[in-house]
Amino acid sequence: MQRVGIVGVGNMGGAMAARLLELGFAVQACDLLAEPVQALVAQGARAAADPAAAAHDASALIVCVVDAAQVEQVLFGERGAAAALPAGAAVLLCPTIAPQDVERSADRLQALGLVPIDAPMSGGPVRARDGSMSLMVACADAAFEQQRGLIESLSRKVFRVGTRPGDGARTKLVNNLLAGINLAGAAEALALAQRLGLDLARTLDVIEQSSGQSWIASDRLRRAIAGDYAPRAHVSLLQKDTGLALQAASAAGFEGPLGPAAHEVFERAAAAGYAGLDDAALFKLLSGR
Repeated sequence: MQRVGIVGVGNMGGAMAARLLELGFAVQACDLLAEPVQALVAQGARAAADPAAAAHDASALIVCVVDAAQVEQVLFGERGAAAALPAGAAVLLCPTIAPQDVERSADRLQALGLVPIDAPMSGGPVRARDGSMSLMVACADAAFEQQRGLIESLSRKVFRVGTRPGDGARTKLVNNLLAGINLAGAAEALALAQRLGLDLARTLDVIEQSSGQSWIASDRLRRAIAGDYAPRAHVSLLQKDTGLALQAASAAGFEGPLGPAAHEVFERAAAAGYAGLDDAALFKLLSGR
């Protein structure tokens, strides 16, 4: 039974932990909030009081927090996980953070005799729970083989995007920039449909079977039509991720017209007080609901 620590068991991390428990892994769960940890304890997990406890005797640690500052604290802060992991253990870096932050963390982990795996994810908590989310993996071939069982248990859609830590993050930022553009465009189109007096559900039926279809539009706008803005993926996440993608684009000397426009819509939604809502709230913003 492989022992795995998971730090950050919110929507995505909690779904991943529940899947691993179902598949027979021993899971040590840590989060700032007690409720998601206790929900996993009821499914067979062990509660870890801090990242160091989550790392104790684990062959792998999954970091599933929000941003680079949290990754730094989880791994290298007081009671951080890196100092508590056994030599040779793997660390899966799953948040969407800047490539240079992945590279810095990977260098520090390697210096401690640990195995970094750049493994950002995409697909939402339902797909994380059933194993159909995407994992974009960049790591040494030996590291991948060492943790193949864990990685392929987490996802049936594993993409080896390279061996250089940071390339997983770069791939994820490209994906999330397009997700942000698609969502902003879909929210605008549905807001126009409302202004034109169209039936929103029927209009979305047409879009889903026509050239305007996108997965994120169907997923988010069905909820928006129902007025369901309970957060599965907060507005603040794509606000952050589109901003990181624009930073990466600038560093590469690239400038496109749509990314900045989409990012500005997420900025407006956050300024309007929607940062903690599901990112379906872009429709709420653009429709004036």
